[in-house]
Amino acid sequence: MIIVVLQARASSSRLPGKVLKSILGKPMLHHQIERIQRARVPARLVLATSRNPEDDAVADIGQNAGIDVYRGDLEDVLDRFYRAAEPFAPSHVVRLTGDCPLTDPGIIDAVTRFAVDGNYDYASNTIRPTFPDGLDVEVATFEALHTAWREATTKSDREHVMPFLHRQAERFKLGNYENEKDLSALRWTVDEPADFAFVEAIYQVLYPAKPAFDSGDILAYLGANLSLEALNSGFMRNEGFKSE
Repeated sequence: MIIVVLQARASSSRLPGKVLKSILGKPMLHHQIERIQRARVPARLVLATSRNPEDDAVADIGQNAGIDVYRGDLEDVLDRFYRAAEPFAPSHVVRLTGDCPLTDPGIIDAVTRFAVDGNYDYASNTIRPTFPDGLDVEVATFEALHTAWREATTKSDREHVMPFLHRQAERFKLGNYENEKDLSALRWTVDEPADFAFVEAIYQVLYPAKPAFDSGDILAYLGANLSLEALNSGFMRNEGFKSE
């Protein structure tokens, strides 16, 4: 079995409560869950949030969407992530984070197939980024994840889940899935108020006519509306590395 574990929490230093912010009358996190559920390869989606009271609303979104919810440690994200996956004994675990409401199910499927077919311990489209920031997909075997959970000791490794694996190319078989065109300069994640304004604008234009809009639809719209792309430009990629 292949599962997706989606990390999400309400706390955020730059944009508190961002996963709960409303887009077209629904929480941003709800929209992302809907998009992930369109992926065909993973068999299950689990929402991993903290047991802190401030994340009660996050857990409610997952429960209302009919998906599994695991609540664990706020700071030890690796432990939370691992324990969310453990009951399902999956062969592979896909890692996504709740600040990416433009997640593309087709890319989730493509990276996951790449990871499985290549027999990689860890594969992603982020080792050498070529996709817009916000379409990140990481896939690890459960065996490799278990090794990281058991051996990782630094605060950074416990907070960010996967660096323990992709920093050790001599130990783990790593794979990087690349886009045909380098679009890594585009910013489709949500860490700043300007990011949310960008995503909200995309949803307002594309969602009503096509709720299942994909990356191609976004790129086509941006090509005809260049000013929107500039709305949240200027931020460093992975500036939200310490957040979910």
